[in-house]
Amino acid sequence: MTDIPAPPSDVFFEHVLLPYRSLPPRGFNTLMLVLAGISIVVGIVFVSMGAWPVVGFFGLDVGLVYLAFRLSYRSARQRETLRLADEELTVERVGIRGDRRLWRFQPFWVRVVFEEHPDESNRLSLASHGKTLPIGTFLPPPVRREVATTLRDALRRWRDSLNPAQR
Repeated sequence: MTDIPAPPSDVFFEHVLLPYRSLPPRGFNTLMLVLAGISIVVGIVFVSMGAWPVVGFFGLDVGLVYLAFRLSYRSARQRETLRLADEELTVERVGIRGDRRLWRFQPFWVRVVFEEHPDESNRLSLASHGKTLPIGTFLPPPVRREVATTLRDALRRWRDSLNPAQR
């Protein structure tokens, strides 16, 4: 049971942030088959030369590569949903283990803060009333830059839609 309410019915903007994974599941299966095949062939060569203890290390290598990828795919379960609806901007964060957290901001007061650093890294956060919430920490820097622009644009359009002078 969760204490997070259902999304509002009048959604003005919604964007889901997901971690990037360069190797899709099909590619992972292919990679594991190729690694296992190479390990078996080379292991047979070593056994024929009398160095049978080496075979265990080939199996260990394949197992460690498999474990590393499984952990990487597990971390891909995290996500953040940015939703601008009715009179609030919400950020819902789902962690690696499925834990959920929800932050609410008043869209008139929230600022999108994007900090560029000299080493090509950057940071994206929302700020309101003296508090900041980092968002998209798992995204690569170019994607964070794009999210900042998109979110600023959505907030501007939402504010303009409420201004009678703009209509």
